[in-house]
Amino acid sequence: MCHPLALTHVDVAAELAEDGVRITATATTVGQTGVEMEALTAAAVAALTVYDMTKALDKGIVIRTVRLEAKSGGKSGDFMRGNS
Repeated sequence: MCHPLALTHVDVAAELAEDGVRITATATTVGQTGVEMEALTAAAVAALTVYDMTKALDKGIVIRTVRLEAKSGGKSGDFMRGNS
């Protein structure tokens, strides 16, 4: 249901925050398309993985927000949260 993309870089980082775990995902390609959906998918899957690894501690864990913070390139151009 999607077109294949040649990703040139993907990174997922997780850090403990005061209110939980903050996950940041980045993806890049040299193609003519944006890869924000790939980065959002990586962040969502990482959040599900954290849930799976910690559900024994608390089944009430909530994945609160998966959102695009910034992107560059692609057909729709650049985006920076707070600048739209």
